[in-house]
Amino acid sequence: MKTFDAVRIVTMATKFLFNLQISRKSGQYTMNQGNVNPSLEKVAFNRSGSQDSLDELSLDDYWTEVENIKQDTNTSQDEQNVVKEPDEGELEEEWLKEAGLSNLFNECAADPQESIVLLSTLTKTQSAAVQKRIDTVTQTLRKKNRQHQIPDVRDVFKQPVNLQDKAGDINGFQSTESNDPKNEEANEKAECVAPEASRNVGDDLPVPVTDINLEISFAEQASNLKDFTRVRNEKEDDSLLPNFRLTQDKTGTTKIGDLAPQDMKKVSSLALIELTALYDVLGTELKMQRAAKIKVRESGLFRVPLSTLLDQDQKRAPGTRVPLIFQSLIGHIEKGGLDTEGILRIPGASARIKALIEELEAKFYEGTFNWDNVKQHDAASLLKFFIRELPLPLLTVEYLKAFHSVQYLPTKKHRLQALNLLVILLPEIHRDTLKALLEFLQRVVDHREQNKMILKNVAMIMAPNLFSVHTYQLKTVDQGALEGAFSAARTASVMLFMIKYQNLLWTIPKFIVAQVRRQNIVNQKKLSKEKPMKKLLKRMAYDREKSEKCTSENDAPQGFIRVQAPQFSKVSMAVQLTAELKAGEILARFLSQESSVTERNIKKEEVCLYEIGGNIVGRCLEDSTYMKDLFQLNPNAEWVIKAKPSV
Repeated sequence: MKTFDAVRIVTMATKFLFNLQISRKSGQYTMNQGNVNPSLEKVAFNRSGSQDSLDELSLDDYWTEVENIKQDTNTSQDEQNVVKEPDEGELEEEWLKEAGLSNLFNECAADPQESIVLLSTLTKTQSAAVQKRIDTVTQTLRKKNRQHQIPDVRDVFKQPVNLQDKAGDINGFQSTESNDPKNEEANEKAECVAPEASRNVGDDLPVPVTDINLEISFAEQASNLKDFTRVRNEKEDDSLLPNFRLTQDKTGTTKIGDLAPQDMKKVSSLALIELTALYDVLGTELKMQRAAKIKVRESGLFRVPLSTLLDQDQKRAPGTRVPLIFQSLIGHIEKGGLDTEGILRIPGASARIKALIEELEAKFYEGTFNWDNVKQHDAASLLKFFIRELPLPLLTVEYLKAFHSVQYLPTKKHRLQALNLLVILLPEIHRDTLKALLEFLQRVVDHREQNKMILKNVAMIMAPNLFSVHTYQLKTVDQGALEGAFSAARTASVMLFMIKYQNLLWTIPKFIVAQVRRQNIVNQKKLSKEKPMKKLLKRMAYDREKSEKCTSENDAPQGFIRVQAPQFSKVSMAVQLTAELKAGEILARFLSQESSVTERNIKKEEVCLYEIGGNIVGRCLEDSTYMKDLFQLNPNAEWVIKAKPSV
């Protein structure tokens, strides 16, 4: 009787988390009926309805995958604790370091003016997040009686005199201090949600469309939401996932990889601050961890850190961004066709997987491994083994809990925004490998009619492989326990989000790019005021004026831009700016002329028009960028066609 009651409680509680439907008109709660398999003592959900339904996630595939992993533990190595328990205030100090603000406390650090410049570009909610962490570190340092000069928070956020008058709009960045009606209207438009009326999952209703506003800080949007209290206290209708849509940006959408490393470093700092601000505004704890120092393999294929693998691979294939073994496993699975039923669900034999691992370790880099002997399901099992046995997880020790906590955020839009910022924060090798994995999983889902692997199934199967630091965590999972059921459903839901919305997750929000532009402008003004720089600038101005008299015929007249193309036969071209001129059209002109005068075959996908200088170090432009709008945003930039960044 007690066992039955426990199962019934687990079932009811989990249904409450995922099957809860809200009728906003009546304000009443209703729960769908479901069945429980007492023999397995685990939660089961109905499989009917849309494949994008969150409230119908079936945990069967999740627990089956966990059991498969447990049975395969004889191939696992001795586990090490990769998480370091932090001392009081240690996480906040690490946070300030990652945010580029550690020099506020370190006497030997670089010029604190860099931090002042960063702070001067922050929004109201971002500033509050930084101040909260500084307060915590300050209190901790005082407790420990450290002999450091601890800055007063009021001094930290006090802007230099020359910056106080420039808190308004700059290069498209809108100050959050102003109550612009246009901002409120944009926020309300960005908050469009699914239809309010309750609905049955089986109804043939259109998928709701939600606009994602990238021009205004996510945390500011959440803070300014008028009915935010209602949203937080009500459960969203999860019967359908919306089609999130980016609003058009005439100055071009910026993807991860489009920016120069110097600008990308600023983006990472701002993304961490924005993510923290978003969690603070939403009243959700952002849990981050510190990685402990562990002993790891320094060579090999499996149970090797991604950074070590990449170093090995780049010696053999320069320019590699994703481990070669990872690419080979995915390639072999796809070679056999993605129509195979249960392609990720059906495991390979444990003994055969162990033998394949040993053979790959010995022969892969020698080029003597025979892939013809690897069955498709074995390759899928090897791929999952590779992911879950990484000594430092794919989502990193530092941010794994943060990825997990995304599901605690109140709305789907907030979850998507948080995932977007978390992806930006991942180290490059981890981010590139995650991208390759998600793209592969989407291709599997695209063949769902044949392989019977719908989005929910793939998310359930991959979640325990991606969200466990190591296999030993899964050994203690009790599928009949309330905590285990909740954790399974939450991680699978986050996995589903990452697969479905992966194209949006690799976008850098416009408001962050605008903050980077603002930092660059402030730094340029700072440099121009330094005496040695003044002399250099005067000399450069004199030389430029002298050269202009000799090269005036090469200058672009007003209303034109000059595009440089060093690798083309025509290395320069004056292009007239019109309201409808796009970056892709400029590329097409150069490519067309190149093909007519030479035999070289330069493909459009291999090159990109870059915005260089002015208020940005460098940025690869998407083809749909309107050049006149971008020129107005950055009139001092140079325009250069060169090879795209490797992917």
